[in-house]
Amino acid sequence: MGHSHGLRSGTRYAFSRGFKEHGMIRLSTYLKTYRVGDIVDIKVNGAVQKGSVQFPPAVFTRSPKVADHDMPYKVYNGKTGVVYNVTKSSVGVIIYKVVGNRYIEKRINVRIEHVKHSRSREDFIKRVKENAAKKRQAKEQGIHLHLKRQPAMPREGHVVEGVAAETITPIPYDTHI
Repeated sequence: MGHSHGLRSGTRYAFSRGFKEHGMIRLSTYLKTYRVGDIVDIKVNGAVQKGSVQFPPAVFTRSPKVADHDMPYKVYNGKTGVVYNVTKSSVGVIIYKVVGNRYIEKRINVRIEHVKHSRSREDFIKRVKENAAKKRQAKEQGIHLHLKRQPAMPREGHVVEGVAAETITPIPYDTHI
């Protein structure tokens, strides 16, 4: 039997809802604010398939660069992009896709159920703020400060104190019950 190459083939687990995540979509998904320039992660919610185009390719009259407002194609699941457009129920996201030996900028429109704010820059922004505070403090004290991150060094050597060994012997087998 041949292999099916459908639009959503191979997404049995990728598009399924998580454990105890089935049912109605929580309201916080719809109450989040997305602005142009926000970094978002695409995580497809299998419960929402609205807006997908069912026309044959000959009827397609839209631009091939911009996709419809619907469930994103499986290639984009798990990717991080930048919001370039915001509409009533969806956001436009710029994603860089590897094609051959280059990156191609793809602009896709995704419903807000399938995106969430990315936390990829949180550690960086936190470190920038901490470094700014350290610089300010060092300037007041008039000392030179190294702000470069250093790799984790090996742990200090130490002696492990063991417990005295206990000798054990097998219990003799008893035939009486």
